[in-house]
Amino acid sequence: MSHTPAPYEVYAIRYARHERTAAANFIGGDEHDGPMPLDYFVWVARSEHRAFVIDTGFDAAAAAHRGRALITPVRQGLAALGVEPAAVEDVIVTHMHYDHAGNHDLFPRARYHLQDAEMAYCTGRHMGHAPLRHAYAVEDVAEMVRKVFDQRVAFHAGDEELAPGLSVHHVGGHTLGLQVVRVWTRRGWLVLASDASHFYANMNETRPFPIVHDLGAMLEGYRTIKALASADDLAIPGHDPLVLQRFPAATPALAGHIARLDADPVA
Repeated sequence: MSHTPAPYEVYAIRYARHERTAAANFIGGDEHDGPMPLDYFVWVARSEHRAFVIDTGFDAAAAAHRGRALITPVRQGLAALGVEPAAVEDVIVTHMHYDHAGNHDLFPRARYHLQDAEMAYCTGRHMGHAPLRHAYAVEDVAEMVRKVFDQRVAFHAGDEELAPGLSVHHVGGHTLGLQVVRVWTRRGWLVLASDASHFYANMNETRPFPIVHDLGAMLEGYRTIKALASADDLAIPGHDPLVLQRFPAATPALAGHIARLDADPVA
């Protein structure tokens, strides 16, 4: 007799933004080029039994260095949901790019979940190539190495269930070790695609994002995301401002800041 896991609530917390045009978001550009900004998110998945933070964002120093607009620090966004970073026990890092793996000291008790392939990628020969290392920050990588030596990293090799109703799935593509997160919710299986698909248009129109390690794996990743999600609207891209429009705010006061992704979409 199968057991249905307890459903998770899932939230997208926007913490930063980068103004850019559509031409920068697709291989080959966009013939109808126009404004298409990137929003930066971290995510929270919590059930009655357990909570996970997915990705850790970047801080004010990184925002200034990269020319990004920090809207709300990650700590403040988590606090709006009643999440105290010092109490978080599990952090999933989808990949080690600077906008997903910063804020090194924010979660002093947490175990970090990371793919073997991603750690090998960001500490190996590929980082000798400027186009591949550009989105990594050496400080973030060094801090993760320190966490390995402190026995605070749980490595995964492929797909693995971390808790009933929550699993990670290696898709690669954007980076060698990129993983997506599948979460059981009241509406079925939801997939946090992270940078496996920056925008809805990347996966829905098969138009790849230009930062890529393996284009074939990126394209196959779009199929994997759709196969893992119970419905198309439960496949959530990693940087699309439309997420905050398509899902209701966690509370009315958090409109435009935090969306509840396990709720019925509003658009």
